[in-house]
Amino acid sequence: MKLTFSLLDWQASAPGLGEADEWLRWAGLPAFIDPKRPLAKCNQLPMMTARRLNSGSRAAVDCGLTLLRRQKVDAIVFTSRHGELERNLRILRALAQEEETSPTDFAMSVHNAAAGSLTIAAAMPLVTTSLAAGMDTFQQGLVEAAALQSAGYERILLVDFDGVIPEFYQDAIPVQMPRYPYAVALLLTKGKTMSCESDMASAGEEPSMAQSLQFLHAALAEQPRFVIYGERLAWRWTRYGG
Repeated sequence: MKLTFSLLDWQASAPGLGEADEWLRWAGLPAFIDPKRPLAKCNQLPMMTARRLNSGSRAAVDCGLTLLRRQKVDAIVFTSRHGELERNLRILRALAQEEETSPTDFAMSVHNAAAGSLTIAAAMPLVTTSLAAGMDTFQQGLVEAAALQSAGYERILLVDFDGVIPEFYQDAIPVQMPRYPYAVALLLTKGKTMSCESDMASAGEEPSMAQSLQFLHAALAEQPRFVIYGERLAWRWTRYGG
């Protein structure tokens, strides 16, 4: 499989990183996120919307709004490995204790809650997809973006995010799996400034950083070539400049 894109714009949020200059400095160092640092405050979200969202969703919608307000977008792809995990745990605990569930938690517990919140906050009825694919969630989001471009949507907003993984689940996941909230928003269009080809690889180990953050680090550092390993495929990227 081969995909080609041009990266027009980006916005991201992670512990200790929010402003563009902070991310550019980060890209000049070995890739690392300090989970003890605070998540940057949202600049675009209305207060009432922000209060309804969990950590990762809030960052994702804020990053998405930032790009929507400075760029033209034809369609949106949201990717999240864990979705509304924090909220769903609260629902399960309420059910286990035979308590009433929160109406807000119930309404916002679906996987596409963040995507819907973005289009509502932006007042833009755009074509939107939300998907999850385990370790390869971000990579499959790129495949979805390419499919939308083939269908005639030129400028695709891809937002990859996850929230805090609750302590309840942490003994059941790989030690190196990121537990902190983050969001990476990319505005992609047809072009050949960046291309990637996939090939078969042995089962990849759980990375210590999400695929989208690995991609952003390499892209901002303007690495001419880099590889992001997935569960079954290795995605080999080549940057042609521009």
